[in-house]
Amino acid sequence: MPSKGGDPGLELTRYAEGPAGEAWALAMRLFFTSGKPRFVAVGQELDLSPPQGHALRLLHAPRPMGELARMMHCDNSNITGIIDRLEERGLVRRLVAEHDRRVKLIALTEEGERIRERLSRAIAQPPEALEALSPSDQRTLRDILRRAVGE
Repeated sequence: MPSKGGDPGLELTRYAEGPAGEAWALAMRLFFTSGKPRFVAVGQELDLSPPQGHALRLLHAPRPMGELARMMHCDNSNITGIIDRLEERGLVRRLVAEHDRRVKLIALTEEGERIRERLSRAIAQPPEALEALSPSDQRTLRDILRRAVGE
């Protein structure tokens, strides 16, 4: 059955095999219908593109540009453009790594920290679908997901 309304998570249920596959498809559906749109909307409120928001979220500590590119699964040339735009807005700054002057570290400015905090707080809010679950179901889901991620 094709997905309705372009819901990629719904489309995944077609291919889900077994309970683990179905659980993964449902988690993806929840992400695509609630998490990702919220991330994009909050980013727009803060005048950030999704890649810029993603980069800010990964900069809880200064990182080399190459590491940031790997974490974002993008080319070094793409990360340069993303960082250029964040730097123009005064949200990040480039630093020289102490161990190797050729390595550029990307660090948040005070304003970048503030924006990252706002973005993180907004996207940390659970979607209505999870809030609607009983407290017991919320705890059960949390505990299962903790085990799944190895906590």
